[in-house]
Amino acid sequence: MLLAEKVAVITGGGRGIGRAMALKFAAQGAAVVVAARTKSEIEAVAQEIRAVAGGRATAVLADVADEKHCENLVHETIFQFGRVDILVNNAGEYGPVKPVEEITPAEWDRVIAVHLRGAYLLTRLVLPGMYARGSGVILNISSLSAKSAFGWGSPYAAAKTGMLGLTRVTAAEAARKGVRVNAICPGPVTETKMSKDLGNTLAERLGVTPEDQLKGFLSTVLQGRGQTAAEVAAAALFLCSEQASAITGQSLNVDGGMAFY
Repeated sequence: MLLAEKVAVITGGGRGIGRAMALKFAAQGAAVVVAARTKSEIEAVAQEIRAVAGGRATAVLADVADEKHCENLVHETIFQFGRVDILVNNAGEYGPVKPVEEITPAEWDRVIAVHLRGAYLLTRLVLPGMYARGSGVILNISSLSAKSAFGWGSPYAAAKTGMLGLTRVTAAEAARKGVRVNAICPGPVTETKMSKDLGNTLAERLGVTPEDQLKGFLSTVLQGRGQTAAEVAAAALFLCSEQASAITGQSLNVDGGMAFY
């Protein structure tokens, strides 16, 4: 198993990409701490891991924009499993679908807090333990929006771009201490609630049907289709395993061929 005896914390783990990663990591031997703001969702994922995958899992309620919540998440993980070997910063929300001039400071701050501040808070909390053991992996789930320009989503794009900067600098600081830090930039994972909600909102603003909006967007993908949560989870598993032992400071596009850097 690729993650045998590892302890993984996955934020935003109650649905979509986070759930797919939690299940895949557990199936590869990891003890998984599933964290998010919706108690029923994370408990369902943890129960699924314990019942179906026969693995070890627990659910911890957490809003990663809140420093105390992050501290509690790490504390609970160490209390139950002894350490954090893998941190996946996946929690997020798209935020306002508006042009820059219509976005309020409060809306901007919330999106930055959930994505970028949350990743920073948890990273700073887990690094000392990883350094002490001389090993660890941090994976930041960024987005195609960090590399391509799409209208009406500046806070999300700014936050996801910031996560790439955090990834590179942390990787530079951590490499000689045995810790690897990478990022994934997914393209449109059309099965997720966030993607569906965004598509509906964009369709309304554009005056087209959700079906036409999606068809038009997917026509820009080389593969002509969206990506799946399982495909992103497979890339995450690789980057968090020893199979990627020489990879750090990188951002891997899982986007069907939309961005090329």
